[in-house]
Amino acid sequence: MTRTAVLFLLFQLGKDRYALEARRVVEVLPFLDLKRVPQAPRGFAGIFNYRGRPVAAIDLCELTLGQLAADRLSTRIVVVQFPDRQGQQRLVGLVAERATETLRRDPKDFVDPGVRVPAAPYLGPVLMDDRGTIQLIYEEHLMSDQVRELVLTDPSGLSHA
Repeated sequence: MTRTAVLFLLFQLGKDRYALEARRVVEVLPFLDLKRVPQAPRGFAGIFNYRGRPVAAIDLCELTLGQLAADRLSTRIVVVQFPDRQGQQRLVGLVAERATETLRRDPKDFVDPGVRVPAAPYLGPVLMDDRGTIQLIYEEHLMSDQVRELVLTDPSGLSHA
């Protein structure tokens, strides 16, 4: 049986390492200035200009750990596509610390950790390597309904009346 290697983007939340399937990534950008949105829910970092159009950004550290991502040279905005309620793909930026490495592994190398956290449905299986544990993130389960509604609203349906 042939094993299939898949590319993963590695990043950190606090001191822990996580992975995201690279095929889900549109582009990895340097950490840019974000336009903050007053009264936005926790985890919503703001809006940035992506190739001439506004794209919402989610701060993974704030969303998961309750603290803002550190402004480091290795902090990146990982642009991914999320499906909205109509199934349309929308771009979203994920602010992630130390998002500078990739790893090529068979997805079957990630194993069930035997722990489920209902408040964190985005946590997937784990992989052990010589530097410790890497946990797979299911980005489609990252956002709360409140953040998802804010981020994935069809801008053409908004009125300025």
